[in-house]
Amino acid sequence: MPDTVSFGYQDVAPEEKTRRVGEVFSSVASKYDLMNDAMSGGLHRLWKDHFVRKVKPRAGEHILDMAGGTGDIAFRMEPSGATVTVADINPEMLAVGVERAAQRGIDSMVWTEANAEALQFPDRFFDAYTIAFGIRNVTDIPRALREAHRVLKRGGRFFVLEFSTTQWPGFAEVYDAYSHHMVPKLGQLLAQDAESYRYLIESIRRFPDMPSFERMIGEAGFVQTRVEPLLGGLVAIHSGWKI
Repeated sequence: MPDTVSFGYQDVAPEEKTRRVGEVFSSVASKYDLMNDAMSGGLHRLWKDHFVRKVKPRAGEHILDMAGGTGDIAFRMEPSGATVTVADINPEMLAVGVERAAQRGIDSMVWTEANAEALQFPDRFFDAYTIAFGIRNVTDIPRALREAHRVLKRGGRFFVLEFSTTQWPGFAEVYDAYSHHMVPKLGQLLAQDAESYRYLIESIRRFPDMPSFERMIGEAGFVQTRVEPLLGGLVAIHSGWKI
């Protein structure tokens, strides 16, 4: 673990990042899904639908949805008949998900507070591990990847949906200008919190590019790693298998 890690464009002590990321998500929890719609023009819903189709959850499987507090991914997997455990380090995000599940009449999912870097689950317990738009907020990403590998059964599959760096000429510059200038304003307008959304955008810029992150997944022990860019790499689905 290095002496400092990135918190947006700042370099801070690891424990400071953990604390400050917790404050960000406590602040935005109640408006998180509304802001996702505003920031992506609703595209995040299509990305998540495609992501779950790639995961292919099946009846009888045990799936861990890490950093899944508000339930967006878990609710998409629940109709498959898989047992989904929704884990999140932030209790406020989990509270939003539990409330949404109650409104939908869904009582088949497990909700638990957990740190991706030190999971309380036993070795070789889950058939699949998913994390959507959460891995870049983890303080020690390599450690979290190793933990994901540990809790998966042999033959288990690992899927990440995360922002990356678009490779489409011209689009990168347009998106960069939009995200840095408009997203904090949307955060202030809709959630009364510009600074948290400024961090979320900056964290995307500091996240490893697609080849680098794919290499990190392999270094954690996964094989047959793949990356599928969406919108030229603005968003990417990374995957791997445990053997």
